[in-house]
Amino acid sequence: MGRAFGFLSVVIVMAVGMYVYSRPAQSSSAAAGANSPKAAINITGVRSDLISIATSERRYFATEGKYASLDELVEGHYVTVLRQRPPYTYEVQTSSSGFRVVATRSGDSASGTPAQLSVDENMEFQTSE
Repeated sequence: MGRAFGFLSVVIVMAVGMYVYSRPAQSSSAAAGANSPKAAINITGVRSDLISIATSERRYFATEGKYASLDELVEGHYVTVLRQRPPYTYEVQTSSSGFRVVATRSGDSASGTPAQLSVDENMEFQTSE
């Protein structure tokens, strides 16, 4: 009886753990606004581009001591990402203390994707509808 109870306890704890573990994965695509497989793929590509631009921005800061515009990053060969991934276009907003890489969607909101995604110098993502 003791072993059966112990085994059942382990199974219950593992089930709860798997549920808790799977929630962020499910909510991350929903939070990113990916309502369809095509939208999820597009958002994944946009997020990858934002990470690449943000990483390049950090490298630029390490070598130049300041943050750069997207044009400066492209001209200096710090980044190879295009300036857009339709329906999103990219821009870099800089200040003396940080930066924010922003992807803004053009077109209607019926595409199932957020209107704007951004990442900052701390590699923290934000989305807006």
